[in-house]
Amino acid sequence: MNKEDLIKSIRKVPNFPIEGILFYDVTTLFKKADCLGYLADEMVNLYKDKGITKVVGIESRGFIMGPIMATRLKAGFVPIRKPGKLPAETIEESYDKEYGKDSIQIHKDAIEKEDVVLIHDDLLATGGTMKAACDLIKKLHPKKIYVNFIIELDELKGRKMFDSDIEVCSILKV
Repeated sequence: MNKEDLIKSIRKVPNFPIEGILFYDVTTLFKKADCLGYLADEMVNLYKDKGITKVVGIESRGFIMGPIMATRLKAGFVPIRKPGKLPAETIEESYDKEYGKDSIQIHKDAIEKEDVVLIHDDLLATGGTMKAACDLIKKLHPKKIYVNFIIELDELKGRKMFDSDIEVCSILKV
């Protein structure tokens, strides 16, 4: 198993969720044990010595690898969700996506000042969702923030959205 095998395993869905978007479906990586294991190993190896205390997964595909990484890094897991999905007091951030506007929320007490946070999502395109997640987490004043993706679409230059103090890593680049 290698990164090229992972790239070949990703399903590409044209015109989803709207006309003109090529959607990279990572669920095909999760259904194969060898792909899932290799992906988890690669991601955990990036952060095993960074002192991560919380892994934050963005709804919904961030909820798959996020808890796997959290368990292996001996860290807690925190979800970022769409409005109205979290039961306790939240804070919210709105942002523009490639195909519309959206908002995300996190529990107000999810992150503490001594936390070292790894935020995970499946794909970096233009960076709007993850930038909003970073801005949301910054409101809670953690010690450090890291950002992680399975796939990065290089041509869309989403990496430019992030402040220089945030380390951005992706396992695959297409």
